[in-house]
Amino acid sequence: MQGMMTVFWKELADDFTSKRFVILFLVVLLAVGFAIFISVQAIDALKEAVTTGTHFVFLMLFVPPIDLPFFMRFIFFIAFLVPLIGIALGFDAINGEKSSGTLSRLLAQPIYRDSVINGKFLAGVVTIAIMLTSIVLLVSGIGLNIIGVAPTAEEVLRLMAFIAIGTVYGAFWLGLAMLFSIFFQRVATSALASIGVWIFFFFYVLMFAGIIASFVAPVGETQLSQLQNAEVQIMLMRLSPIQLFEESATFVLGPEAITKMQYLQLQAQAASKFFTPAPLSFGQSLMIVWPHLVSLVALTVICFAISYAKFMREEIRST
Repeated sequence: MQGMMTVFWKELADDFTSKRFVILFLVVLLAVGFAIFISVQAIDALKEAVTTGTHFVFLMLFVPPIDLPFFMRFIFFIAFLVPLIGIALGFDAINGEKSSGTLSRLLAQPIYRDSVINGKFLAGVVTIAIMLTSIVLLVSGIGLNIIGVAPTAEEVLRLMAFIAIGTVYGAFWLGLAMLFSIFFQRVATSALASIGVWIFFFFYVLMFAGIIASFVAPVGETQLSQLQNAEVQIMLMRLSPIQLFEESATFVLGPEAITKMQYLQLQAQAASKFFTPAPLSFGQSLMIVWPHLVSLVALTVICFAISYAKFMREEIRST
């Protein structure tokens, strides 16, 4: 345990003093600037929500009540940003130290081998959590100045849940990057492999899900065929951790959100214009996102377990 904490504090200090952290911090500032831009665009709607006594006004800073394209929303930007942070922290965690010869010197000290990988992974997760917390706090501070309404206890719990979900989401990409860092000798190869997986999940899963769904459940003229096609497509999209995070964050930050299948069913029944979703309680929102969160945790554990087993068995020679 002592050896793991030694590696943890060393890696954490390196993360916060390296040039890489400066670049990541600038990326975080861009994310905050984008979130502030959304808040400013929604200022009229936020003030109207305050005057009408709408529930969860503070959360509208993160899920603005205006018709914005999805790629301009806060959740989408975080879904895009966090994988890059996780990859940047982990793609050279092991092979970078191998190539520089510091890993063999580190293991020559009274530090167990598992303490090295555990400490590196824990330091990366804490760094991601600090960055996400900084984003939420900065947006919240700007929001207090804009609307003048403090968050309620439930809104604080929802923001904390969002940070926890985002941290698990980032831990998956960190574990994936460390996995490639162990399996590939070259740093550039592990970086390209990690980015390739990110591109596949971010861009191609949606396209492939639509193509496969059209073969499995072709769209016909009936409403039932359209629902079946949409159900298959959504189920395939949930194979992507990005989709799992986006849905989880939407339900946590948007208490009035409904599932995609509920929305499609309402559309098919021509009843959506008569439907006003009631805000879900915090417990109900957690029940909805629980399968998504378990899936993200399982993917993270699988990546880290494979990395752990490979790292513990491989031969490391001094250079």
